[in-house]
Amino acid sequence: MKVAIVGVSGAVGQEFLKVLEQRNFPLDELYLFGSQRSAGTSYAFKGKQIEVKELKDNDDFKGIDIALTSAGAGISRDFAPAITRYGAVMIDNSSAFRMDTDVPLVVPEVNPEDCINRPRNIIANPNCSTIILVVVLKPIHDLSPIQNVRVATYQAASGAGAAAMEELKAQTQQALNGEPVTVEKFKYQLAFNLIPQIDVFTDNDYTKEEMKMHNETRKIMHSNMTVSASTIRVPVLRAHSEAAWVETAASLSIDEVRKALSQAPGVVVQDNPAQGIYPMPLFAAGEDPVFVGRLRKDLVTPNGVHFWCSGDQIRKGAALNAVQIAEYLVSKNLLA
Repeated sequence: MKVAIVGVSGAVGQEFLKVLEQRNFPLDELYLFGSQRSAGTSYAFKGKQIEVKELKDNDDFKGIDIALTSAGAGISRDFAPAITRYGAVMIDNSSAFRMDTDVPLVVPEVNPEDCINRPRNIIANPNCSTIILVVVLKPIHDLSPIQNVRVATYQAASGAGAAAMEELKAQTQQALNGEPVTVEKFKYQLAFNLIPQIDVFTDNDYTKEEMKMHNETRKIMHSNMTVSASTIRVPVLRAHSEAAWVETAASLSIDEVRKALSQAPGVVVQDNPAQGIYPMPLFAAGEDPVFVGRLRKDLVTPNGVHFWCSGDQIRKGAALNAVQIAEYLVSKNLLA
């Protein structure tokens, strides 16, 4: 088993290394690829140093079984032919292929079987906020089909990459010291602020991030449910949170929703508000599951249920989800 990581120097690339090692993924050789700038540097994996090779359109991916890519949509589009040319399965973390009809968009807790049909040998990793949302939606949808979803996301700086996390740290210190605040990665100062815009606005005044949640959720869930999102950047370093309201075809009791969620893979229920027990990004950071709580009936719609959830954007929202896809391919012998 030969595995490659493309974009290893980024936040998600570094998390790929951690997750592969922590989960003892069954690989024999690991190859690392990056930009010309990062080529020649090395990273530790299972006690060995592995040197980064420059990503080129050549035969470097010959013999590689799985390529985990997180180097941006443009790089993914440009190098997909080279990566998949000799049979490697490309599990791509960018937005490049997510809505292509011939590329499966997969969250293993929701639709792992979609991995089987991959005409281009590419499997897309969904948007981080979509992953966190659908892991919770699936067990509710299995109880009664979801008709509508309204969700507000509270997305950490990590969603904009490692440099954005460092900028938030710097801004916080600058603001506390009364110094001018450096703004480069975000449209406005993020420290001590909320920014109700993630990505650019589209013609309908929703952002691309918000429309990703609408379109990707429907594709993953194989459903015509409507999804209306507001995505907000918050001054949290790592782990996204979401406040969601769902309307189902039939009325569901909170007890049956809680039971279904407690039995669902990849979900941990933290729902005892009287004792102050509910999900928070502080405690979701670095963890694998999506944590869900604040379960309650809607006060307007009889078939409505509210919940609040938190999940690590870099981990389950990106690297872990991709590695879980790879694990599924291996377990089902789907690489040949």
